[in-house]
Amino acid sequence: MSKARIYVDFNELVTDNIVLLSKNDTKADSQGNIITFYEGMPVSIYSEDISDNGQVDNLVAEGIAIKKDLSSYPNWQHIKWCCQIDSNGIIHESDLR
Repeated sequence: MSKARIYVDFNELVTDNIVLLSKNDTKADSQGNIITFYEGMPVSIYSEDISDNGQVDNLVAEGIAIKKDLSSYPNWQHIKWCCQIDSNGIIHESDLR
């Protein structure tokens, strides 16, 4: 990975551009740095993925940290932070090269 990113599960999309980020105010990034979230904070996120030929080709996105009321989602009520993905959406890391 070319830069530090925060792991998310893109199967946990709340909307087409909002994904669950963290249940806590902090989370370790891909380089082991502890990140403390704040509203509007720029974040780089990723989820592990494999290309059709079996090579690692993670899904990546850029966005901002937001607090979102998830009280109407019984399985996600404990989540404190989400990431609002920017207009570039979710792409494969190989598309950045």
